[in-house]
Amino acid sequence: MRLLAIDSSGLVASAAVLDDDTLLGEYTVNYKKTHSQTLLPMIDALMQMLGMEPDTIDAVAVSEGPGSFTGLRIGSATAKGIGLALDRPLVGVPTVDALACNLYDTDGLVVPMMDARRSQVYTGVYCFEDHRLKVLREQMAVPVDTLASVLNEMGRKAVLLGDGVPVYLEQMKQMLHIDFSVAPAHLNRQRAGAVGWLGMQYLREGRAVPSYAHHPEYLRKPQAEREKEASGVAVDQIEKSSDRLKPSDYGKNDSYE
Repeated sequence: MRLLAIDSSGLVASAAVLDDDTLLGEYTVNYKKTHSQTLLPMIDALMQMLGMEPDTIDAVAVSEGPGSFTGLRIGSATAKGIGLALDRPLVGVPTVDALACNLYDTDGLVVPMMDARRSQVYTGVYCFEDHRLKVLREQMAVPVDTLASVLNEMGRKAVLLGDGVPVYLEQMKQMLHIDFSVAPAHLNRQRAGAVGWLGMQYLREGRAVPSYAHHPEYLRKPQAEREKEASGVAVDQIEKSSDRLKPSDYGKNDSYE
């Protein structure tokens, strides 16, 4: 089975093609340009490099969130567009779960940390048992000190990874009372190859959906909505910016807001 995988949940834009358990190719960029500029050209370049026609893809896997609101919407729109055009199923893969898969079979805890701003991270706690990812704490948006408390209570050594690590590393050093390390550069950011690896497992388990049925998982409300609520404006008066991708969303990077 051949799978196209996409991750645009953060600053990284990444696309990969897998054929069963073989990663045929991966194109990953972590440098400033917005996903509306990079994602489709990357997919096209990858397919051309592999000498493949789009209709040879059997399914599409996409990082479904949490992450950047704009990035998730662009990734979802891209995956759904390809899936609908080719009449292929779509597999949504939790962003933090896929990030944890970068450290396959690591001994101890695997703790992804994506910077969610305001001293918060998108995170989860994982380990590997019998060569499979085990979710110990499902992906969540929490303050950094809450994550540190959870890890201290669990009392096991851990590996931290993700773009939140350099942002909050000094704080974690002060708060953590466990043995921990930080993943190296080639393993510490989102990769479509990891999304595809986990997505392939989901496909075999029958967890694919029709492309039109996919929706991103934000975990938090958009910044505009949170600010409106904080100011006392009724929620039903707020335009739900997360419900659709507006033309103005293209060409800007909202990071994790």
